[in-house]
Amino acid sequence: MTKIQVNGALLAYDEAGTGSPVVLLHAGIADRRMWRDQIAPLATRHRVIALDLRGYGESELPPSAFAHHDDVVGLLDALGLTSTALVGCSFGGAVAIDTALAHPHRVSALALLGTAVSGHEWSEQTNDLWESLVGDVDPEDFAATAAGEVRFWVVGPEREPADVDPDLVTFATEMDERALAAELALSAVDVAELDPPAIGRLAELTMPVLVAAGAADVPDIRHLADRIAAEAPHAVRLPDVLDAAHLLPLEHPTHTNSALLTFLP
Repeated sequence: MTKIQVNGALLAYDEAGTGSPVVLLHAGIADRRMWRDQIAPLATRHRVIALDLRGYGESELPPSAFAHHDDVVGLLDALGLTSTALVGCSFGGAVAIDTALAHPHRVSALALLGTAVSGHEWSEQTNDLWESLVGDVDPEDFAATAAGEVRFWVVGPEREPADVDPDLVTFATEMDERALAAELALSAVDVAELDPPAIGRLAELTMPVLVAAGAADVPDIRHLADRIAAEAPHAVRLPDVLDAAHLLPLEHPTHTNSALLTFLP
């Protein structure tokens, strides 16, 4: 693990390999450890950088205002990189898209796995699924909230907890409890959003875009993957991955690595 000064904060990252750069951006329920099965395979051809976004994992959270997408470009500046491919999962995918829209000349390609999109409003169907699977939880009870989020996102609405590797559930829950603490701290800081948000600007993503989702993920995520593929001019939509929900890189690392190595420049 290395830390580097970016826009007034010390950000933590892991790095391996040489070649064309690839920055990995984690889900909001996780941290850079979710890429543990991708770093070595990608490093056979690429300079791989797995970042903890500001406030998450081992990265700092100074009280000053910031934007995650500006931090990504600040990282490139600090590392002397002109441009990079971005690989993002969930919230990390949303940050990757925002970075590509705010700084298009700094992003050579986008790989989006179970991605969110800034400005998207969750459907009534997804909200109803949350209520039926999780219900009301005390947001200050990190253990209960993490258990609910892992049930919703990692297990997924179409599977039962017994269908998922218990070690994955344990690891995801531990990461999510830490991420919830990060989100609570972030709520006290001015985090700038992309304006206008990405949901109405997907056609501006003119770089190559790879889009994938798990067949067991929540419907909105699969619909967002379809929308990105339909609106981004050079997007490729992979078939939904069977027996996978929101954290594709952890559930199906071999499939994920093969797709990334085929796609990344």
